[in-house]
Amino acid sequence: MKTANKKVTAERLVRDALAKAKHFADYNIFTFIDEEGAIRRAREIDAKIARGEDAGRLAGVPYALKDNFISPRGETTASAHILEGFTSPVTATSVERLEAEGAIMIGRTNLDAFAHGSSTENSYFGATLNAYDRERVAGGSSGGSAVAVALDIVEFATGSDTGGSIRQPASFNGVYGLKPTYGAVSRYGVVAMASSLDCIGFFTKTPEDMDLLMSIAAGRDPKDMTTLPDYYGESKVGKAKKIGVIKDFDNGSVDSEIRGALKHKCDLLKKKGYEIVELTMPALKYALAAYYIIQPAEVASNLSRYDGVRYGFRSEKAKDLSSIYDKTRDEGFMPENKRRIMIGNFVLSSGFYDAYFLKAAKARTLIVQEYEKAFSQVDYILMPVSPNPAFKLGEKVNDPVAMYLEDVMSVSLNLAGVPGLAIPAGKSKTGLPLGLQLVGPRRSDKALIEFARELQEDD
Repeated sequence: MKTANKKVTAERLVRDALAKAKHFADYNIFTFIDEEGAIRRAREIDAKIARGEDAGRLAGVPYALKDNFISPRGETTASAHILEGFTSPVTATSVERLEAEGAIMIGRTNLDAFAHGSSTENSYFGATLNAYDRERVAGGSSGGSAVAVALDIVEFATGSDTGGSIRQPASFNGVYGLKPTYGAVSRYGVVAMASSLDCIGFFTKTPEDMDLLMSIAAGRDPKDMTTLPDYYGESKVGKAKKIGVIKDFDNGSVDSEIRGALKHKCDLLKKKGYEIVELTMPALKYALAAYYIIQPAEVASNLSRYDGVRYGFRSEKAKDLSSIYDKTRDEGFMPENKRRIMIGNFVLSSGFYDAYFLKAAKARTLIVQEYEKAFSQVDYILMPVSPNPAFKLGEKVNDPVAMYLEDVMSVSLNLAGVPGLAIPAGKSKTGLPLGLQLVGPRRSDKALIEFARELQEDD
């Protein structure tokens, strides 16, 4: 990662990043660019370096912040109309840790509103374009962050992953994207989607950069009771021997070029002496259904706080307290937000909780056990992120079921709490990036990133 020093100033790095952001403005990557604040921060870093002080491991490195991370710099909207005008008085823990090491945020990136979506088309600010094909989606929900890194605007970007929102856009744009073990990185200060599934991670160009970011961001946070002790910095990386592939995903519903990329990587690993083990994981067929019961239920709870009273947007049509709630939520939420609220309230309602939510929770336990069984047989699993490369803009936006099926290979990791690293795996015949994901047992994040280097040589 290119950091500032006495020869290359932080201000130079930041100005270069800002110039690139302006050059690619029509990709609709950023919801806010903080040119003045970024340059001011860069000059502070340069002054530290000039005085011979330690400016941090990320001194002067420009980065992009997904717009669901709260920070006093700019409005935190989560790309939703209902949060328009909201400026946070506090800063997310992950942001504090990055900036304490000298990282400089140049702007906030576009996402599906409240991170509800797989294409960034559900943003109040419009869709972000794919870095390789402007007629295709960037992926979601962290589409803006993935494209910012893919177009080399910034060295890294933050993301959140509830069911694939880092890994899928990373694979669609040919970069690395990590969903860590649940609880590895603090969720404090990130707009909540589904609290038992949300994970905070990053987009980078190399595994080495991902390792550096995790060494900074991971660890216990007293503001987030779900964070784990700092196992990342103490992890010992052993030698992997067996790599699993899931037989259940080797079928005609997966794009032939993605299946070809998976076979190619497996052949590479065999040549390096690794054993490829075929796994049968039948419980994974319940993952998508369980996810789209549990996640909307938690969404309905988390979004109930947005009512037009305390902060953000308030409808001008409201005439009394009741209409403030009704009109504000009607105008402020995107259609997909409303859909998930309604599904969530339904599965939690009297008479339906046992029929839906309770069964989904039981299926989740089976999925956790399925991964534990798999990792008793192999060290890591290599599998697709998505059934296909990036699809065309507008192709699935009006078909919620087709959009939800985009997550069929990614949601099980969030249900089980295990880490997954999206890795570039070549390109299709038409030049679109192909992505795979490495999956490991809980707390194997560092080893997973280290192992990605074994596959890096072939790209």
